[in-house]
This record gives sequence, C-alpha cells and structure tokens, in this order.
Amino acid sequence: MTSSLKWWQTAVFYQIYPRSFADGNGDGVGDVKGILEKLDYLKDLGIDALWLSPHFPSPNRDWGYDISDYQNVAPEYGTLDDFKTFLSESHRRGIRVILDLVLNHTSDQHPWFLESRSSRDNPKADWYVWKDSAPNNWQSCFDGDAWTYAPERGQYYYHYFMKQQPDLNWRNPQVKQAMWDAARFWLDLGADGFRLDAIGTIYEDPNLTPHNVPMNLAELRRAADLAQTPAEKKKIEKYWHDMFKNQWGGPGLHDLMKELRAILKEYDGDRMLVGEDDNIDYLGNGNDELQMVFNFPLMRTERLTPDHIRRNQKERLTRLDALPIKGWPCNTLGNHDCSRVHTRFGNKVHDAELARVNLALMLTLRGTPFLYNGEEIGMTDLIITDPARLRDTMATWYYDRLVHELNVDPAEAALRAGEMTRDKNRTPMQWSNQPNGGFSPADVETWLPVNPNYAEGINVKDQEKNPTSLLRYYKHLLHLRKNTPALIDGEYLPLHNTARDYFAFLRKNDLQTILVVLNYSPDHLDLDFSRGKELKGKSLRLLFSSADRPAKDANPKAVVIGAYEVFIAEVQ
Repeated sequence: MTSSLKWWQTAVFYQIYPRSFADGNGDGVGDVKGILEKLDYLKDLGIDALWLSPHFPSPNRDWGYDISDYQNVAPEYGTLDDFKTFLSESHRRGIRVILDLVLNHTSDQHPWFLESRSSRDNPKADWYVWKDSAPNNWQSCFDGDAWTYAPERGQYYYHYFMKQQPDLNWRNPQVKQAMWDAARFWLDLGADGFRLDAIGTIYEDPNLTPHNVPMNLAELRRAADLAQTPAEKKKIEKYWHDMFKNQWGGPGLHDLMKELRAILKEYDGDRMLVGEDDNIDYLGNGNDELQMVFNFPLMRTERLTPDHIRRNQKERLTRLDALPIKGWPCNTLGNHDCSRVHTRFGNKVHDAELARVNLALMLTLRGTPFLYNGEEIGMTDLIITDPARLRDTMATWYYDRLVHELNVDPAEAALRAGEMTRDKNRTPMQWSNQPNGGFSPADVETWLPVNPNYAEGINVKDQEKNPTSLLRYYKHLLHLRKNTPALIDGEYLPLHNTARDYFAFLRKNDLQTILVVLNYSPDHLDLDFSRGKELKGKSLRLLFSSADRPAKDANPKAVVIGAYEVFIAEVQ
C-alpha cells in the first residue's frame, strides 16, 4: 500500500531556519554553504525533506519574512548558484526541498512598494492596499496600528504584520501574475513545493468592519502577561480572536489556492503545498487546493496529555476522512515561531523523558511529521534578558511600549520581552562543545547569542558519540518509522480511550498491525490489551522500547510499561 503514496506522505520533514542552522563562512550568520556542508548529517539522521525558511533578499526587519526580491538569494546566505548547488546536492541524496513562500506582503523596501508609495498615478499605485484616511481601528499583530501614513502619496497603507511589511493587493491581477511568476521561478529550478506563510491574512473583510476589543495591541499583550485564572485567560483568548477576526479569511482565498495548485500541476514530480494554517477547508476537495495544513490544535495546549491528544486526533481525522478525496494529516509540535518542544512541553522535572515521548508521538501518529532544527539534540529556549541583544522587532517594539506607554519597570519589561520574543527558539544550532557551540569561530559574535548549554552535552558532536543520547534516539526512531509500513500508511485505531496516564493506539494496514504505547507519567503501568479484536489471542513482537527491556515476545494480556516509556510492538 505504501507504494501508492506520494513522496510528501511518506517523508519526515525538517525545518531549517537558515540564519541559525550552519555558518559556512564564519561570519556569525548561517548560510547556504553551511546547509550544504550538513546535508550528510541530515541524510544520516533520517530526514527525507527540508522546509527552508525564507532565503530571499530582505532588510530583515522580520528576519526574512519581509522579502525585497522574490527571485534571488539573500547575499548574506550566498548566491543563486550556491542555492542551485544546495538543491541539486539535496536531490542527489534523496532529500526534497520546499521553500517558504510569503504571499500576503512584501518588504517596504521591495521595488514594487517603493514605486507604489511614490505617487498615486504610478503604474504600481494599486499593488498595495491604500486609503485616504485610516478607515478603522484594526491593529497589526506586530506593532500597533495596521494603517501607516505615507507622506509621498498622502495616504495610508494597510499591513497585517509590521509597518515594514505592507500587504499586497491580491485583487489586482498584475500582483497575482507577478507572484505566480515568482513561484514558477523556483519550481523551474527544481524546488519540490512551498510552505505557504500566513495564508489566512491575504484577504481582509471587504467592509473593513472595525473590531470591538476595548484595548490596543500593547494593552492586550500586557493583559495576556498578567492573566492568571482560567477565566481571565479565556477572556484574553476571545479578545485576541475578536481583535483580528475581520482581518482574516476574506472571500477569494480558495480560488487563489486553486490557481496556485493548478500551476504546480504543470510540473512533474508531485510538487506540494502545505499551508501555515490549521483550517482543513484549504484542502478543497482533496485534489484542487493544498495537499496539507498543519495540525496546530495539537500543540495549542499548556500540557500534552493523552486525553488532549485523543480528542485532537478524533476531531482532525474525522474531518479529513470526510473529504471527497480523503485528506492527509500533518503533525508538528514546534517551529521558528514558538517555544522549543523541550521547553514548552516539559514539566521542569522530566523534560528529557517527555521530549522522547513527544518525538515518538510525532513519528507514530497518522500523517506527515514536521520537525524543527535543533530539537534532535534537545535544544531549549534561551531567555535573552538584555533588550539590546534582541533581534525580533515584535519584542523590541513590545519592550518599548511597556516602558514608555504602560510605565512598566524596565527590568520586568526586559523579562516579558525576553519571554515573548521568538529569538528564544531561534538561537544558533549547537554543533559541538567548542566556543559558540561550534556554530561560528570562537572570536565571532553570532547574530543571536548561542545557548550556553552547548557545553553540557546539548550539541551534535557529543551526542553522536553517546549511544544513549537524544540524537541517537532520533536516528533509531526515524529508521524504525521508515522500515515499518503501518507507521507510514496505517489507519489509526485508538485503544483504552479513558486512560489518563498513557496514550495507546494501533496503526494497521494490509501488511501489519503495530501497537504503540506512550506513557506520559512517572508510574509503572500493568496493561491488558487482550480484549480488543485486533489483539485477542495474538502475541507482541517488540520493535522498539525506550526502556531497557529484553527483546522477547510479550503477551497483550500483561504488558508492563515503565515510567515515560515508549513501547512499539508488532502484533503477531
């Protein structure tokens, strides 16, 4: 059955944040040469596909998500020829590459915007969203008001993100043509598809309906910092939704996605689209819009519990299965925009054990897993408490507002900014226990500080030598997944649906049935799986355990599971 699947259904994806992954020329900034030098590492790890965060020229107000040229490579990352080499060398190793396509906005330094801003009768005057006066109280999700005045035109332009990221006017056919040309440019070079950034923001409410939240963005962020009780948190969540709901998901998005999918269909090799969104509607009929959207609801929780995971799977898979052409799931627990898995889903006592359980969750659930660079060695968030070292404009803006508008003590403001910034989970990859974590030469200042825990074994080189390291565990599990067909295309059948401490399920295809038990507790468990029809009268052949147990067949009636154990067995 596995053979009928597309490459993106069998692949394990790995996100590379280029600035922080590997510094090939020793200037403190990651680059294409660095990635090229690490392709064998990625191949050896067991990665099948890469998602590369933006590699385009950019003034870096939002670190690459503000693009000033869609058809080139940022000079600090290398040249277009370097990129072509990276792409061909990835393909030579059987590794696919998808690029980050930012459709909603450009940089305010993009030639299109410079022209558009210059006058009302410029040929590109209508390439962005312009109004004579700010028509409503909309906020940008990064830095306050969503409307910014441009004296050159005597008008305001709209931006969902920061004011250096003006929104494109997708109702203009010329804009669409120019963006589709950019997509074709990379497809022609051999890119295997795109991760589509922030697609929900492309079209706003055409009536420009104001929001009704009784505060601005800075005040709302501050209220979120201070919310303590579940009721307060729920109210803040509603405010976030209500503040931005009129700036999301306007009419026209599905037609736009159909157009982009049609372009991909002109190319061979099953080029693919995955949306930075969790709305299953973007899959269309299963064959005319995106191939995948992320299962973000899985990670929208303070704690990953068996109960939360079960509810999430039931809801997602029921909806995917109901599509005219059955939808394919896509799971992740982290990326460049949120806390690292180790930090976010740890419990401060058993973080290391939970990191292993959660990796097993990603690799055994139905669907395509997306992993983030550095998770394989257990990298953690680094809280940067010196505002001068912050690089994330969203955080520096918030620090400034806390101190100057909301009169918060600068020390507390620095801590709040350090906690909310995305810098904390974008620090350079830790390759060795040399100074700078082996990312850059010792005497070079890296673009963000390196987490000092590289010296405590949280680095690639030390873990490659250690048979019990997280990195070796990753390799082992990735290898197991590749060689266990039911983990790739098997159906998901939940077991023991009321269990609070553990999550147990089967993955079953025509060839095999696999039992997976993930213990989220420090307790030893005595479990009986013999009642289910799939396991009655069968035995279990151990395929993998994170505990030290003899590799002998087990009886489904008496399965003993250790604290935080990952147990994977084939039903015989």
